[in-house]
Amino acid sequence: MFWNRAAETAERDEIEARQLELLQPLVTRVAERVPHYRAAFGLHASSAISSLDSLRELPFTTKHDLRAGYPFGMLAVPRSDCIRIHGSSGTKGKPTVVAYTRA
Repeated sequence: MFWNRAAETAERDEIEARQLELLQPLVTRVAERVPHYRAAFGLHASSAISSLDSLRELPFTTKHDLRAGYPFGMLAVPRSDCIRIHGSSGTKGKPTVVAYTRA
């Protein structure tokens, strides 16, 4: 695995290449599986990240977005894959939910 001691001494371009390698399929995966991100990223999510500078073009996920997707509209995995779910109290509006998988 890249993120170990070797990563601490890797050259900047090597680190950035690995970051991009991990980021591109992530953006594609969430665009395919989460309606909010499909709309936010547009139809060409797979090419949306051509470099790390492309990150500036991606929209932030806001508290409003999380509330609009309540309770599980922002999940990119089946709920059965979630091993822990954290929900806010919703004291200032609708609660928000964050789910975690084993990985």
